[in-house]
Amino acid sequence: MKKHRRFGWLIGAAFVVLALTGCAQSSKADAPKQPKRVTDATLLSTAKIKSNIGSDLVSTLKDQQASTTQDLRDKLNSGDYSADHMYVKLNPYGTSPLSAIALFTTDDAVKVSYTVVGKTDKTSVTNTLAGYKTRHTLPIVGLYADDNNTVKIHLTTKAGKVTTKTIYIQTKALAKNLANLKLTVTKNDKTKMKIGNNQMTFMIRSTQRPFAVDADGAVRWYSDNYAQHIYKQLSNGHIILMNKKDNAHMVYNDLIETDYLGRVYKQYHISNKTKSTENVKATAKSENKQETTVIHHDVIELPNHNLLATVSDGSKYVEDTIVELSHKTGKVVKVLDMKRILPKNMWKKYDSSTRTDGKVDWLHNNALYYDKTDKSLVISSRHQDLVMKMDYKTGNIKWLFSGKKTTDWPKAYQPFVLKAAKGTTITGGQHAAYLLSDHDGNTNTKDLLLYDNNYAVTNGDKKSSGKYSQAVQYTINEKHMTIKQNWAYGKHLGKDNFTDRIGNSQRLNNGNHLIDFGYLNAKNGTGSNVIEVAGDKQVFNLHVDNIPDKGYVYRAYRQTLFPSNYTFDLD
Repeated sequence: MKKHRRFGWLIGAAFVVLALTGCAQSSKADAPKQPKRVTDATLLSTAKIKSNIGSDLVSTLKDQQASTTQDLRDKLNSGDYSADHMYVKLNPYGTSPLSAIALFTTDDAVKVSYTVVGKTDKTSVTNTLAGYKTRHTLPIVGLYADDNNTVKIHLTTKAGKVTTKTIYIQTKALAKNLANLKLTVTKNDKTKMKIGNNQMTFMIRSTQRPFAVDADGAVRWYSDNYAQHIYKQLSNGHIILMNKKDNAHMVYNDLIETDYLGRVYKQYHISNKTKSTENVKATAKSENKQETTVIHHDVIELPNHNLLATVSDGSKYVEDTIVELSHKTGKVVKVLDMKRILPKNMWKKYDSSTRTDGKVDWLHNNALYYDKTDKSLVISSRHQDLVMKMDYKTGNIKWLFSGKKTTDWPKAYQPFVLKAAKGTTITGGQHAAYLLSDHDGNTNTKDLLLYDNNYAVTNGDKKSSGKYSQAVQYTINEKHMTIKQNWAYGKHLGKDNFTDRIGNSQRLNNGNHLIDFGYLNAKNGTGSNVIEVAGDKQVFNLHVDNIPDKGYVYRAYRQTLFPSNYTFDLD
């Protein structure tokens, strides 16, 4: 009897295994066949692209700062500074004029919180350091320019006794080319804005000094190092900026891991071989006399802490390659050449835009987003008016979204084209595409947010092109391969806020959206407009005017000055 039961159990288990295997095979069979990888004699090898990028970790800036860091360490270790007599250093690393550091020790272990006192309601900047300690290093950020700032420091013992100390920090006037900007806030409903205890609106520009403002539009942070396009907060609380050797240098080719005090932690140096300019009228000869860059236009951090960057490969085709940089060596460890993934005709016969230097900017990839849930990558192609998702490891396409008709794609690509629901806006020259965190618990759906310039380059809507720009949110059902628009803001602002280039939208964690209309065509690029909306109601409106050549706001982000995972450590 027992043998029969055991035999029956084995048969049942076998059926289960066969059923599961059949399901898996059926699932694989149901998945559409991937297009063959593009081959062409003109394409560069992976080895050649790696050589052209020529990236490496160098210690030049970190070495230059070593004596400053050691001096701060010596001050802290000296025992000469107490809560009643703190060591305070303004702009300790020489590149962040509205920052300071305060050092002191206490006999008893205390928890420290401190506040840069604001001039109006909800403009104070508060930070609390973790743990009870006797050695205290306070990174102070958010000072006002040309002001004797008041900083209140609260020391709390384990028994709950609180002592408050006050220090004053005098700052200098803003750098001239920053002071020349005209910042005008026409709306700031601070009760509905997402500003917290220390959040600012960061302005990452196409060149010159990046800066951050409070809810009143007052500059509370900036870097003296010119930066272009790239700004991201990393998982360790540091930030990434794209800098030049110095402000007079012509090439942006140093990717810097730093913090808001200007301390450098890593420096990724990239070769000049793949540099190019955004000026489509530049000639190869004149390129050396104007600013160029080696990263167009985004960098993100992967779960393994390596960096993913949009680059050119060194051929005549530009802004169509993605490389992964090792955070340990700075070397390129992976290359995705989009010419090998998308149809050959897209780049071989591209004529939607031209450049006088002979280079072909057929893709113009301006955004990267890594989806941890399925290890895939979302990219945004301005010049194909295309947003697409692909498996990061294999490059296999998951979906394609653009105004290009399904039947106009080569047959092998057609199964991956999303079907748009009625009323869904197609994009034109869009920027800053990324996926939002799951909100409905449905693993089949993804919410896509992007800034739609509504500037038709190749596949955009030519009838509406140039009439408005907007932030748009879509829901994508990856199982049914459909896309539906569920929110948008900006259309009613019309041509006043139309931007044929740059811009972004960020969904804040209270549900608000921060939108950067970066290059206002109505002002010939001398103005940017940053708006925060709750639903369809404005709660913050900042106009940035008198912008010098190419100094417009490429992206605006609402970020904290003190990420929870950030520590300024001298030990």
